[in-house]
Amino acid sequence: MNFKEQAEEISSYIIEKRRWIHSHAELSFNEKETTAYIAGELEKMRIEVRLFSDYYGVIGTIHGDKPGKTVMLRADIDALPIEEKSGVEFASHNKGVMHACGHDCHSSMLLGAARMLAANRKELCGTVKLLFQSAEESCHGANYYIEKGYLDDVDALLGIHVWASMEAGAINIEDGYRMASCDNFKITVEGSSVHGSTPHLGKDAIVAASSIIMNLQTFVSRENDPLNPMVVTVGTVKAGKQFNIIADRVEMEGTIRTYGSEMREKVQKELGRIVCHTAEALGCKADFVNTPIEPPVVNNNIEINEIAREAAKALYGKNILRPMPKVMGSEDMSILMQKVPGVMCFIGYYNEACGSVYPLHSDSFCVDEEILPKGAALYAQFAHDYLQKTAMQPGKGGQKL
Repeated sequence: MNFKEQAEEISSYIIEKRRWIHSHAELSFNEKETTAYIAGELEKMRIEVRLFSDYYGVIGTIHGDKPGKTVMLRADIDALPIEEKSGVEFASHNKGVMHACGHDCHSSMLLGAARMLAANRKELCGTVKLLFQSAEESCHGANYYIEKGYLDDVDALLGIHVWASMEAGAINIEDGYRMASCDNFKITVEGSSVHGSTPHLGKDAIVAASSIIMNLQTFVSRENDPLNPMVVTVGTVKAGKQFNIIADRVEMEGTIRTYGSEMREKVQKELGRIVCHTAEALGCKADFVNTPIEPPVVNNNIEINEIAREAAKALYGKNILRPMPKVMGSEDMSILMQKVPGVMCFIGYYNEACGSVYPLHSDSFCVDEEILPKGAALYAQFAHDYLQKTAMQPGKGGQKL
């Protein structure tokens, strides 16, 4: 099977699907049209489709003619609350909602892979499950499929993410940490309100909150190991009712990104100490609540990583693989990878010639669509190769030769 040639032959199909999904962008947990569209495409391929009465997303299942293990290919389907300014003809029809993180690309690449794998099911040694996942941007959209048992029979997993820092078509598949963990926090500061002309009679919650924001950075610079990357960001601050009134309450939200599991466990206690003591020093009270969201993405299964790398090289030669620094962004693919051994791959989309230069989550995000067949081919090649190379081994579903 030559998935490179097959992907090129159906490139117009893949691009057409990407443009439809892009123009019908839907937010996390609301991907009704997208789910129905993808399910319809899979049914046309005579792929077994599973939908959910209480959740969006689709799982397609391709049963190979030969026995073997079960591999899952994953793409995410949700968009972001962004007003699109890309200028493309197929811009989002839904005001204030945009595919600015490439999930339209991931989904269309997986549809392309589905078409190729379905056409070659006689050669498959086992089962391929295609997960079109809802609500990745919520940071916990993957949990549903795990909790319902849809990964219980899966032996290996592969996901792909488009990435801005690599030239269009380059592929990255490296061992170790690839993306950071994500923990979110909320801080509430309580002071006492008085007229703005008499600040000495009250306790200014805004001043205390400002000090807290600055002091939180000392945790990164003075208590975290400088060899362990960490980001602490306060993203929202809500305070005040009137320009001439000392505010008595401030609410803030933020996020923590890191790789170190030990420091991740320690962070709630230590940041809480800084928050509460800073507020106390200024006569206020504060509450700190940390919510763990996603673990880091770690490509720690060397055998699966190597199958993915060999698949990429078989398709496009060894020079297709490029290094890429690990990043502080997060991905709920990590939740799936805690359940099933897996690998996260990245494919570059940077191409000045076609204006594909904007980062993820930009309102001007656009992608060089020439990369889409490559992603589809990688999905398909990995699934075929993994099943073939492990066909003699018993899988979770009990299948073996």
